[in-house]
Amino acid sequence: MMNHAAPLWGIDLGGTKIEGAIMDPFDHSKALYRLRVPTESAQGYEHILSQFSLLIEQLCETSGLPRPRKIGIGTPGTTVPSTGLLKNSNTLCLNGKPLAADLARTLGCEVVLANDANCCALAEATLGAAKGYKTVFGIILGTGVGGGIVVNGEVLNGTHGICGEWGHNPLRGEETPCYCGVRGCVESVCAGPALEKYYALQSGQSLKLPEIVNLSASGDVHAVATLERLRAKFAEALAAVINILDPDAVVIGGGVGNLDLLYTQETRDAVVKHLFNDRFDTPLLRPALGDSAGVFGAAMLTV
Repeated sequence: MMNHAAPLWGIDLGGTKIEGAIMDPFDHSKALYRLRVPTESAQGYEHILSQFSLLIEQLCETSGLPRPRKIGIGTPGTTVPSTGLLKNSNTLCLNGKPLAADLARTLGCEVVLANDANCCALAEATLGAAKGYKTVFGIILGTGVGGGIVVNGEVLNGTHGICGEWGHNPLRGEETPCYCGVRGCVESVCAGPALEKYYALQSGQSLKLPEIVNLSASGDVHAVATLERLRAKFAEALAAVINILDPDAVVIGGGVGNLDLLYTQETRDAVVKHLFNDRFDTPLLRPALGDSAGVFGAAMLTV
């Protein structure tokens, strides 16, 4: 008897592109088809909806498959459970809109929405670096700071839809204003732009993070101080999550997450200073899926 399992469909909504993938129903780590269209957010909310429709049409045409009954979609921002409206998106025209309902109407199928960081965490927990771990904290540490929590292969969303948003926890003694309205958020201290700003204030030079890392290796005092600050503040921020969640694994994605210093014993020792424990055994893992994590995780929302 033939197995007619349906493929999984996922879409990752980004600031510049909308990427769609059709996943192998028997091997969720394999994309059968993958296409992108530009987001063109400057043309407004209705145009973004039309781009979704265009992408689905192109995927159907390329694959020869009928329109799906269900699609998982990763989005910047969070859907408020009580209202169905999107909030906290850096694609500003999406905020305050009933995106899930409008996409379901536009695409003619059931849609499951999740924050893009949650999708990345789900993909790494089920298909990638943290596969086999029960409780996984997935970190996005790049231009911004976000996170997602996956337990037994399911994303936790929370009452307010903000589960895992450790990037907006305040750090002790920090007063840098954050766009969210709070001072001293993890994002305002540990994100790439925050590190670059800190270096510029110390040195009088505006450099990109890779340049700062290179200077640190050659002993530049301000570059070394910038990266040591990252180590200390990252350790403090992560320890707060470990104290509450105590996950089985942590996956660190994003551009800043590529820095070797985050995975060293010295950083692990810095975490212990803030733990309600005398040792830190949780594995800190590099992501395995790269830029595929968002769209793969979106597809996994439909399982």
